[in-house]
Amino acid sequence: MTNTTPSDQDDPMMRPRYVGVPTFFRAPLKENLEDVDIGIIGVPFDGGVTSRPGARHGPREVRNLSTMVRMINQATGVAPHELCKVADVGDAWVPSPFELTGSHKSIQDFFERVCARNIMPLAVGGDHSISLPILRAVAAEQPVGMIHIDAHCDTGDDYMGSRFHHGAPFSRAVEEGLLDPKRTVQIGIRGSINDRDLWKFSHDSGMRVIYMEEFYRLGIDAVIAEARRVVGDGPTYISFDIDSLDPAFAPGTGTPEIGGLTSLEAQMLIRGCRGLHCVGADLVEVSPAFDAAGNTSLAGANLLFELLCVLSEAKHAQL
Repeated sequence: MTNTTPSDQDDPMMRPRYVGVPTFFRAPLKENLEDVDIGIIGVPFDGGVTSRPGARHGPREVRNLSTMVRMINQATGVAPHELCKVADVGDAWVPSPFELTGSHKSIQDFFERVCARNIMPLAVGGDHSISLPILRAVAAEQPVGMIHIDAHCDTGDDYMGSRFHHGAPFSRAVEEGLLDPKRTVQIGIRGSINDRDLWKFSHDSGMRVIYMEEFYRLGIDAVIAEARRVVGDGPTYISFDIDSLDPAFAPGTGTPEIGGLTSLEAQMLIRGCRGLHCVGADLVEVSPAFDAAGNTSLAGANLLFELLCVLSEAKHAQL
């Protein structure tokens, strides 16, 4: 419950959550990118999926369910809209979605415009292939480290004639000099495989891979400490794939894997990123067509809020 007065209702963010046109967290829509510190961006593209499509519809449903999220993080005390000028800056939509590399270039162009305005991007996919064009914009001046929370390392190679699918954005990012593998940690990796060397690139390049079994042996506090050790105090990107959650919590995704994180564990992992030198983040692979009662989109919206809280503190420190 939220106590409001008639004057509060002048603020769109204080009106009933079922009122108005949905934007991310009911933030103002500013597609002109003016007067924005953190821009939340939909990336409705799933041309890089290798199996079940549908993540192109993720941003719209996460937008809708984000209206359920209130303004203050009760656990951390962070109120991102008080720290920064947060806006929904629209979608990095793709005019030619049937051509993969051209689509990625369209996404990259959008994020380059965002970064040129010194706006910190928080992206909502879309499949995980979108992280590569985002990193091309965010890491244009220097490589970044990364905290990557996922069921899969996404450091594969050629798949059915393409090296730019959602299972390979981070191998390509390392090859392009965008991502520092020695400052990259991958958390929650699990599931069956067809190739014992599927994630060889991660290990050979120096990434720290924390498989789900090690996650449970170490415990969440030790995992957070290890992640912070790996990325250090350099610029860091956070990439969160919703399939890192167990499908009991997030069935609406293209490549679900049992034995995953709980929603609370995911929240705690993101909160553990507070105080890092964050330069952007994404949340990907929400596929509403496979969802049940909107649970995955709701989880995605709340985890997006956790990311927003972390980014808002980082951005505020830079202002």
